[in-house]
Amino acid sequence: MKFKGFTKEDFDVFLIDGLEARMEALKETIRPKLEFLGQYFSPFLTTLTGDEMYVHVAKHARRTINPPKDTWVAFANNARGYKMLPHFQIGLWNTHIFIWFAVIYEAPQKVVIGERFTKKLNKLYKETPKDFVWSVDHTKPETVKHQDLKKEELQSFFQRLQTIKKAELLSGFVIDREKVIQLTPEELIEQIDTVFKQVALLYKIAMNIK
Repeated sequence: MKFKGFTKEDFDVFLIDGLEARMEALKETIRPKLEFLGQYFSPFLTTLTGDEMYVHVAKHARRTINPPKDTWVAFANNARGYKMLPHFQIGLWNTHIFIWFAVIYEAPQKVVIGERFTKKLNKLYKETPKDFVWSVDHTKPETVKHQDLKKEELQSFFQRLQTIKKAELLSGFVIDREKVIQLTPEELIEQIDTVFKQVALLYKIAMNIK
């Protein structure tokens, strides 16, 4: 397929009532685009990180009642899964798209990763772009802009990974739906490219890649 960017109809999928109807629309409209982005960016991320990156498009297979409020494609260095590993994501809510580095609650190495981030606190606080955002819960759309964070608050995010069983940490960039709709496919791909280059630092620290 030729990637045509994301449209109003893509974002409005998350307004469709009912699990079956929403999933059908998601599969028809959004999933092919996520699969395209997966195939496009996996070689790029492989080169960027030095790890072979495999594509995982969200299937929402365990859902039986509640329709998904967001969807995504993830990239990790394991062909069988990504949730247990530091990984990258591109995805959509009804309100925006997100381009992430993510460590979610299933990752068994969270304590070690949190320690590694804490050791690099000054570097990460200084070098993270001001318009990037942080999240501590991948199931909620709310984020905190890096420019609004004090260093001590960022440190507390890293400490949560070490001390709280369900703790998560995600960082990257979000784009409001209206702006996404206006972007050309080339502009959107360039934006994702730029974000991944930035958050690759987090991945390398998490994986202890020199």
